[in-house]
Amino acid sequence: MASKFPQLRCIYASSTLHSSCSRPVFSRSFATEAPEYNPSIRRRPTTFHDRLNAGPSFSDFVSSPPSAEFSTPISANDPPPNDLPTSEEPLRTALVGPANRKRQITRLPTWLQTPIPTSPNYKRIKSDLRGLNLHTVCEEARCPNINDCWGGSDKSAATATIMLMGDTCTRGCRFCSVKTSKAPPPLDPHEPEHTAEALKRWGLGYVVLTSVDRDDLADCGAHHFAETIRKIKDKAPGMLVEALTGDYAGDLEMVDLVAGSGLDVYAHNVETVEALTPMVRDRRATFRQSLRVLERAKGAREGMITKTSVMLGLGETEEQIWDMLRELRKINTDIVTFGQYMQPTKRHMPVHSYITPSVFETWRQRALDMGFLYCASGPLVRSSYKAGEAFIENVIKKRKAGRDVTIMQDIGRRKAIQEV
Repeated sequence: MASKFPQLRCIYASSTLHSSCSRPVFSRSFATEAPEYNPSIRRRPTTFHDRLNAGPSFSDFVSSPPSAEFSTPISANDPPPNDLPTSEEPLRTALVGPANRKRQITRLPTWLQTPIPTSPNYKRIKSDLRGLNLHTVCEEARCPNINDCWGGSDKSAATATIMLMGDTCTRGCRFCSVKTSKAPPPLDPHEPEHTAEALKRWGLGYVVLTSVDRDDLADCGAHHFAETIRKIKDKAPGMLVEALTGDYAGDLEMVDLVAGSGLDVYAHNVETVEALTPMVRDRRATFRQSLRVLERAKGAREGMITKTSVMLGLGETEEQIWDMLRELRKINTDIVTFGQYMQPTKRHMPVHSYITPSVFETWRQRALDMGFLYCASGPLVRSSYKAGEAFIENVIKKRKAGRDVTIMQDIGRRKAIQEV
């Protein structure tokens, strides 16, 4: 019986092979294959499709003013409309979730709602950045002011904060939406040249550079940052440069390197009050370490302007903010900004409270009374705030003009002494 199995297998195999060889060949067509065009057959008119194409575009919905059909005319005797919210405006809430697990959330206040960017200038700047393989913190951090900063009437009126050393950070702060990784891609050696070329094209008077943290590098990227600033100054000597840097893992020699590269404003953010720093920032970043960075940058060069930014709405108390401001004034920090923390995604820290515009104005006045050179404070204020940049640019130009006058006076005195 056992000897019959090979014979059966051979018979079955031969019959199968013969049947497969005689199997007819079929040609298959794609399921979505288009029918042949026949000019004699006219397309039935689609009224709805034609009306839809002739209707308003997406930009009309998000940016155009309301039509006269739905707007109420305002006479010359009527008072001007007041769209700004007051501090007493109640926050709106809503119930979300399944019927048996409803939870209450706080809706975004009206003073934090911004338009969707659709301007041609916004698209041009975005195209320039992609063409040169550059990144901006405006996009990576989902800044709500991107429409105002990128959507100016021309490129010279626009500002963009260039983010150096890639779009992936080695730290994982709980408020930041930038991608994180222990081993980010290597640095682009052409980035300093590309960045300088892009900024030269725009013809800006003031530019802000920032970067991700690169703890995987020996110098944390300080030499790359400094080289970018030098390239910008070579291509556009009159351009003012603000550098928003990390803490370089506490290596103050790297702070000296960047501060001595020709920049005009050295910025480093403490982000929040000292008590909340361990919960808000990466464990490698401390409040005291940030103070040491700002203090070292201040002493790196005479006339150096130092700047820091703080988020409110994380659960800080009034006394904690006072303590933070006192510590910043001890090291002669020139500029401080306050802005509302906004949760980027559900994976990040939730918003503890929405601070009203009147409270932001109160802290602005308090900071100025303490001796800060400038303070920008508001719900939508961020580190690179356009109005703040205009003020800083004016201050730097006045200081440079004053130094030039002093130098000319000294030269005149020396000539007079030599003639005598």
